[in-house]
Amino acid sequence: MSQKPELCIGLIGSGFMGKAHVFGYATAQKVFDLPCRIRLHSLADVSDTAAQRAAQAFGFENATSDWRAMVADPAIHVINITAPNALHKEMALAAIAAGKHVHCEKPLAPLAADAREMAEAAERAGVKTQVGFNYLCNPMLRLAREMIAAGELGEIRGFRGLHAEDYMADASGPWSFRHDPAGGGALADLGSHALATAEFLCGPITRVMGDCVTMITERPDGTGRMRAVEVDDLARALVRFENGATGSVEANWIATGRKMQHDFEVYGTRGALAFSQERFNELHFFSVADARGRQGFRRIEAAPDHAPYGRFCVAPGHQIGFNDLKAIEVAEFVGAVAGQGPEMFSFRQGARVQTLVETIQRSSRDSAWIDVPPG
Repeated sequence: MSQKPELCIGLIGSGFMGKAHVFGYATAQKVFDLPCRIRLHSLADVSDTAAQRAAQAFGFENATSDWRAMVADPAIHVINITAPNALHKEMALAAIAAGKHVHCEKPLAPLAADAREMAEAAERAGVKTQVGFNYLCNPMLRLAREMIAAGELGEIRGFRGLHAEDYMADASGPWSFRHDPAGGGALADLGSHALATAEFLCGPITRVMGDCVTMITERPDGTGRMRAVEVDDLARALVRFENGATGSVEANWIATGRKMQHDFEVYGTRGALAFSQERFNELHFFSVADARGRQGFRRIEAAPDHAPYGRFCVAPGHQIGFNDLKAIEVAEFVGAVAGQGPEMFSFRQGARVQTLVETIQRSSRDSAWIDVPPG
């Protein structure tokens, strides 16, 4: 039996999402029959000390504070970017120029024009790309998409999407990179998930009316001074889909008490679906075909019937977790790198989400309905 080729990974950033990517690679190579052997080659962080500490904890062979040197290393095949949003473009373009495949956390770039430039560079270079929308890897979301596509809900009339958390609810919390106008705001950070889900389930959004609001207008900057906040804390948009359906999307990072409310509802002529990330191993389905007096939303629990749940657990209802979704994302990206199929969510698709974000922001400024640019 021939030995599988090696795929060497270089990770930039070791924070929350950097750790999630490491878990993804570690789990994917044990749960899936990957076409490559994963080697955690190098980790780059803000200082040598931070990089060495994280490399030792995560099992990387090498550590550096110079991400450019790591990108240039010919031994590395994939660059994983989990650095702050405003740094994604420079890092990704350098990796693409070096012929590397790139796995980048969302949002892809601060501006849609930057994201499109990144997508075009990757396409010219012929490298594979992935943007970290791992919620779309949930078997329950894929089941929802299959049910919609199969006509089980009939003609789709409406969609409601919400992503709410409370990690910015405290007004005394410090100003961070997420408050940088170059790449921050609740709509870009959380709304991007709701928008990606909306199009994943219901198809292209063609027209939007946005309302983006800054509720906490200044935050401490860590030096004893207050710094103005210019990005949105709360954003809502009415949306119209290409298929004629209408709906709404909300992003809120000051939703007191909410830790992970990534929810959606889809309404059709024959049925409806409801989902909450807070119970993300469940999908609720209503069918008008049920007898009167017996109608109601029924719970569908995640099970081995909903691939690839069965690779993680043989028993229904026992549940998979957040990092398992990242492992599914990693497995699909590795498959794409190996030529087994297209990327699940490429830079081109990441640029599309950023286009939606910017169109909603512009609509809010203009107080008007705006058509979403194609692509």
